[in-house]
Amino acid sequence: MIDYNSNAAHVILVVEDDPWVRLIGTDLLGEAGFTVVEAESAEQALRIFEQRPERAVVFTDVEMPGSLNGLDLAWRISARAPGIGILVTSGGGPVPEALLPVRAHFIAKPYSAATLLSQIAAFTNAGRASSNGTSLPKEDSRLER
Repeated sequence: MIDYNSNAAHVILVVEDDPWVRLIGTDLLGEAGFTVVEAESAEQALRIFEQRPERAVVFTDVEMPGSLNGLDLAWRISARAPGIGILVTSGGGPVPEALLPVRAHFIAKPYSAATLLSQIAAFTNAGRASSNGTSLPKEDSRLER
């Protein structure tokens, strides 16, 4: 299982324009003990990012309304905070690694809860299997369509 107490120190900024998908992602990450902040656009995410210095990971969709998409957001955040983890997702096909900033990873939609949590854990070092044999939760199909 994930160590919920250690996750609370990690702030995850979830950027998704689809309210239903955003709700599921924020709910899942919140249940895993993370502190979750949400934004419905890249522009809103940038404003939040500047106001929340304790953020650990940005989890963003690629396609969003407004003048910036998720890849634009990823590059801007990477330039401002090179050490932050950035997880990019899309249902429109894979994003080539060459289009992602350093320390950014891509997961395709639909993704499972276990995939999302393991990707976030890779950035935060939370949820790793510990010496007492704990591990990530089993597959959860809530995020699969």
